[in-house]
Amino acid sequence: MNNTASGISVDFAGIIMKNPVLLASGTCGFGEELSPYFDIQKLGGIVSKGLTLRPRTGNSGSRLHETPCGLMNSIGLENPGVRHFVEHELPRLKALDIAVIANLGGHGMDDYTEGASILSDACVDMIELNISCPNVKEGGMNFGIKTEIARAVVREVRKVCRHKLAVKLSPNAEDIAALSRACEEEGADGLSLTNTYPAMAIDIYNKKPVFGNIYAGLSGPAIKPISLRMVHQAARAVKIPVMGIGGISNWQDAIEFIMAGATCVQIGTASFMKPDAAVNIIEGIENFTRGQGIRNLSEIRGIIK
Repeated sequence: MNNTASGISVDFAGIIMKNPVLLASGTCGFGEELSPYFDIQKLGGIVSKGLTLRPRTGNSGSRLHETPCGLMNSIGLENPGVRHFVEHELPRLKALDIAVIANLGGHGMDDYTEGASILSDACVDMIELNISCPNVKEGGMNFGIKTEIARAVVREVRKVCRHKLAVKLSPNAEDIAALSRACEEEGADGLSLTNTYPAMAIDIYNKKPVFGNIYAGLSGPAIKPISLRMVHQAARAVKIPVMGIGGISNWQDAIEFIMAGATCVQIGTASFMKPDAAVNIIEGIENFTRGQGIRNLSEIRGIIK
């Protein structure tokens, strides 16, 4: 990758990406699932499936449920574990000309710190610390709601993390601006927001919740306006860069997030609707900037005050 950002390339905490579009964690596996549909190397980067210290089988029962303008999921962080990722998935990803970000979840402080320590010995570009997972019963979510709890997690992970560190925030945070500042103060190099929104669906014929955990995470176009507002609030509260996530389905959405203050964006649910959605978004951003005479995305980043 180039050493400086220009045109639609971006600099996220010192990581130069050829464009501001990444695939979001949990929506692309480790890249292979979408590689038949487009050249993964056209992306700015990819965020791995959510990893935990040990392998997880995930939740039983229904895992996905469509809603008007959205998708609900209750996967339960099914993943092969951090060590498997480092040994079997990462070498293939690092051979690509994209930024590789490892998403790390946990159910306690030791999970986070040990997982971050293992990933720090691996050749990833950044760790995305997931302190907000609304579809796992036994933890994750509470870490991302209370500012002081989030502060403590970031502080401890920062002690062992030798890579750039982005913190993925919950839309349920008690004060998104205060929580963002706390993460910055404890050494986060960037922020990602937002995660999915706790939601519910009921099977009226069987008279029971669709999901075994009752509640699940809502993503997709329905959450975009709220996520956009939170990105704007976070970007105004901190000096570190922000990744925008939440219902981004086209290039116009991506431009909105950039104007709200995001340095880059992650594409998730849109990939389920159209596997090559991310490439279309990249092309749309290129055409927009060219047509508007914008030489660098920094010219429009955060222009909404």
